[in-house]
Order: sequence, then structure tokens, then C-alpha cells
Amino acid sequence: MGKPTGFLEYKRVSNPTRPVEERLKDWNEVYVLRDKETCEIQGARCMDCGVPFCHRGELLPTGASGCPVYNLIPEWNDLIYKGRWREALDRLHHTNNFPEFTGRVCPAPCEAGCVLGINEPSVTIHDNERTIIDNGFKQGWVVPEPPETRTDKTVAVVGSGPAGLACAAQLNKAGHTVTVFERDDRIGGLLMYGIPNMKLDKAVVQRRVDLLAAEGVIFKTNTEVGKDISSKKLHDSFDAVVLATGATKPRDLAVEGRELEGVHFAMEFLAANTKSLLDSKLEDGKYISAKGKNVIVIGGGDTGTDCVGTSLRHGCKHVTQLEIMPQPPKDRNTDANPWPEWPGNQKVDYGQHEAIRVQGKDPRKYSIMTTKFTGENGKLTGIHTVEVEWVTNENGGRMPKAVPGTERYFKADLVLLAMGFLGPEDKIAEELDLERDRRSNYKAESQYKTSLKKVFAAGDSRRGQSLVVWAINEGRAAAREVDLYLMGDTVLP
Repeated sequence: MGKPTGFLEYKRVSNPTRPVEERLKDWNEVYVLRDKETCEIQGARCMDCGVPFCHRGELLPTGASGCPVYNLIPEWNDLIYKGRWREALDRLHHTNNFPEFTGRVCPAPCEAGCVLGINEPSVTIHDNERTIIDNGFKQGWVVPEPPETRTDKTVAVVGSGPAGLACAAQLNKAGHTVTVFERDDRIGGLLMYGIPNMKLDKAVVQRRVDLLAAEGVIFKTNTEVGKDISSKKLHDSFDAVVLATGATKPRDLAVEGRELEGVHFAMEFLAANTKSLLDSKLEDGKYISAKGKNVIVIGGGDTGTDCVGTSLRHGCKHVTQLEIMPQPPKDRNTDANPWPEWPGNQKVDYGQHEAIRVQGKDPRKYSIMTTKFTGENGKLTGIHTVEVEWVTNENGGRMPKAVPGTERYFKADLVLLAMGFLGPEDKIAEELDLERDRRSNYKAESQYKTSLKKVFAAGDSRRGQSLVVWAINEGRAAAREVDLYLMGDTVLP
């Protein structure tokens, strides 16, 4: 490394956030960039650690550690420290098609694997990545690079989320003619309508989509496979088909009162909000408003946090976030959860920070299970809950058990179900008679191939709900297998 003692000399400086009072008044991104000079110094903190754990994604017992797309992290950290930003951009793009996405929304398993993170705050890998790519766009270095020659092969990619876009980008680089089918009116899938604008500005998504289009990728919006075009016709019309539909079937809550007006899936809330924001700056009223309402978010993951942040921007009366799992520890348990595993300690994300500032305390309540919804004249008025303890059943699994005497009632005008996703929707699998795994995902274990010839699967629809960076990894890997299938050989990484 250019600065072997940098990790001893410099403290961690992350990208700052905009003040809560300011950002709650708009839908602009929460995080802003440090200046380039600060980023260069942060690059110097990358150690000459001998065996870096940051750049290789591994699935460990408690989650992933290291970068799933194998970013060449020590290399580009060293390059930005030396001020060689163009070379750093090239090294970043070598492994990641969309660093502007991961640099904004990835929780950074790379930093969990950082050797410096054993006993000091890890290197700001996530923030360095975003600075490299945003500077690259600012300098005009990121330009369309269409393939020099084309093959006579055609590929259909179903779904334009991170897996679909990564797969399309790679296959297009190989010279194949790629058509991406998207049922929504804009390209991007989860990136466009699943992640709120304050985490990922949609102009950033559209900028990359425009680049891909300029490179020759064909996009067809408002086209739902299985409805507007049959899955069988797609199979017959293309040399290969890649299913990257995502895991869009939400987990429901089958309790009394579920049918009441005011109980919605989180994605109904988030997607409609983003579409209305893009179409009319929320002036068309075509979204579920939390303004003046008591909001209960059921689910403690990223989607739940996004519901909290969105509700606060609407001007909700109060927001509470319920989680059935126990409260995580404040600090990492180094015996049960050692480095380089993903740390299982409690984190406070942007939505909770905002709720704390507005409401005076963390909105999250743990070990709570909803037992029923109640309402008047068909409209939700509240929810009933009970505290739970987690016990081991006869099969060795863990399950929640209600604690008598802990029943509670919460006023609620709006409940948002953010409890995760069960797998892809059924239509395509049924039309093509595809095998599915026990979790209902497309079964494509070997070389991303499904049970039907020339049909491949990638992303959440194959592996289950996961991170954007894992979806990009899946899209790239599937593209390599498709290229190998079509051509008998491949040069894709």
C-alpha cells in the first residue's frame, strides 16, 4: 500500500448525512459525499493486511462476509489514496456493473470482513466506492461502450431489477442482442420502485438505464410476461431466456381483521409513493398517504425502515415499528458472532434516526407479535399484540411463544406489512412447468439452469430475498453461463 501506516494515523470519516430537519422536508438523498481529499485520506486507511477478507463474498453461518461481486477493494483504495481516480474507476467497473447502486444501498458486508475492523472502525469501503463512481460520472468518464461486434444470438431477460440489468449488461458486452421485459412503466425493478428516492435517487437509476440503452440493450416496459406476452412465446422466440423477476410475493399476516381498510403490504405503500413522486411530485394523490395518521410498521428490516422514513416525510402523527425477533445486542458477541461474520448487533438506520429526532425515542419495539386488527365501519382503528419469547420446539427449531399478561393495544390508522418475501409469483413457473425449490423459488442450482432447456434464473427469484449486491453477482454469473450455453465458450468473468 502507498501508506502502510495510514490506518494508524487517520480516523474513520464516513459520508455525512443531511440534517434531519432539512431532509424530512424533501425526498432528496439522505447521504452526501465527502470531498475528494477526505476520501483519498480514507483510502490510506486500507491496510497492507496480507490476506484481505473484504473482497471475496463468503456465506458464513450468520450471513455474508466480504464483497459478493469480488470488488478489488485494496487496489482501488490504494489508487484513490494516490489520486489516480480514473484507474480506480476502471478497477471498480471491472467487477461491478453498478457501483452507484451498491455505493448507496448496500449494507457493506465488505466492511464486516475488513481486517482493520477486528479492533478499529473498518475502512470506509462503501463510501469510497460511491465517491469513485460519482466522481467518474462528474468527470465524464462513464460513457456508453457498445460491443464492437454482434453475434446472431438473442436473449430475453425478464425483470429489470439489479440481477436482470447486470445480466443484460454482461450479455450485451458479449455481443448478444438482449431484450429486457419489465411490467412496470419504468426500468429498474426494485431499484426504481422498491427503494425510496431518499436512499437511491431515481435519476441515478435512469442515468445507468440510459447508458445501457445507448450500448444496445433493448428495453420493453409495460410488458408483463405471462399476461401481455406468454412465457411460451418468449421461450420460442429467443435463443435463451433469463428469469430475473425477483421475489415479489410478500409474506402476509393471516390474523383477524386483515381485510380492514388501512392494512397494506409495504411495497404497495413504497412503490405507489415513488411513482406518484416521479409522475407528479405527489400532487396526483395516487399513493397511500400517512399524513396525520398513527402508523404501525410490522417488520424490522430495510423495507420497514423505508416505511418509517416515508411515513415521517408524509407528516404522520406517530410511527411505531414492531419486530417479532428479540432486540439485538448493542455490541457484537465476539464468541457467538466473531469477525469476519456480519455483526448481529443493533443498528440505527436513517429512518430510526429520523424518528428519534421527531418523536424523542427509537420507534422499534421487539419480541412483539400481532394477534388481530380491529376497526369500525370496515376501517382500521388499531391492532392487538402480545409479547413473545423464543423457545426451542421438538425438532430443534426456534419458535415464538406468547407471554400471558403482556397483551397490548395500539391505535392505528395505517398498518404496513414489511415482513419479507416468499419467492417469485407463480404465473411464469406454471406456464413453463418449471421446477421450484422448497421455498418456491425457481430451481436453478447448477449453472443457473432451470428444468427447462435454454431457460435460466438469477437473483432473488433463484436464491430468495437478498441484497442488491448479491443480485448483481447472480446476474453476472448467470450471464456467463448463458454465454457459454450459446457460444460453447465465454470470455465473461
